[in-house]
Amino acid sequence: MQLRQSERKQAKIKIGLQGCSGSGKTYSSLLLAKGLTNGDFTKVAIIDTENGSADLYAHLGEYNVLSLAPPFTPENYIKAIDICANAGMEVIILDSISHCWDELLDFHSKLAGNSFTNWAKVTPRQKAFVDKILQANAHIIVTMRTKQDYVLNQKDGKFIPEKVGLKSVQRDGLDYEFTLVFDVDIKHFTVSSKDRTGLFMGKPEFIISDKTGKEILDWCNTGIEIQPSSQTSSASRVNGIIESSEQQFQATEEEVYNAIRDCNSIAELLSLYKQFPQYHISLKPDFEARKSILIHLPNQNFSKNGQSKFQ
Repeated sequence: MQLRQSERKQAKIKIGLQGCSGSGKTYSSLLLAKGLTNGDFTKVAIIDTENGSADLYAHLGEYNVLSLAPPFTPENYIKAIDICANAGMEVIILDSISHCWDELLDFHSKLAGNSFTNWAKVTPRQKAFVDKILQANAHIIVTMRTKQDYVLNQKDGKFIPEKVGLKSVQRDGLDYEFTLVFDVDIKHFTVSSKDRTGLFMGKPEFIISDKTGKEILDWCNTGIEIQPSSQTSSASRVNGIIESSEQQFQATEEEVYNAIRDCNSIAELLSLYKQFPQYHISLKPDFEARKSILIHLPNQNFSKNGQSKFQ
């Protein structure tokens, strides 16, 4: 542990847009992306799970579309994010991530045995998906559907469900992970329900435009530039840790965690696991999450503005 002075670093923004069907989440996310790239749509990719809805706004510019087909597993989303990042996209839009949660709920419902303990098979997959969003070296915008939320209130000795507002279709508490969360209503007016930038919290409702994205970009670029990491390949980093017997006791937990994320095969992951028994307990969820990703990774393609789609 080391105490240091705080410093403001340049950031990659992580934004959540939540609203009901027809509120304009896809359109708003594209306008934000336009501002975040200073109008350069060639650096924008949208991962489309909404049956081609991303192509409805092709008139805005030549952004890139990656059409994701069922099943909407966390592993498929992770693979899609990697494809976009490797293509040099500066802004990646996930439209929407509600399908991912629906898929996990369906997976959980089909598991045999105790429903509560079965969440141990679901949570690592969800965690890996969220970690991929948060750690991606790109601005990320995700959209989430909302649905009517209810609570049970007791009246005359009976529990009666009562409406208490709207709730996003995703795991509870996910909104805490984002830097910004915008709530968009059916008339396209937006308010911020979470704002670490201080740009929108407590301000009147507004309609998202590309200027909103530019304002966020200016905030992101305020601060100390983060130096790029070493150009060493992920495979080299993994092999470097595994092959050095002395590093069994020298490698930090963070270094092993990063090596887990860089593993590209089950064999690499198993070797890493055997090499560091001191981290079997603390990093077990991360080993399991990476194993699940490697098992389920599909083959996909990246296309331009919806002209071709994933099969």
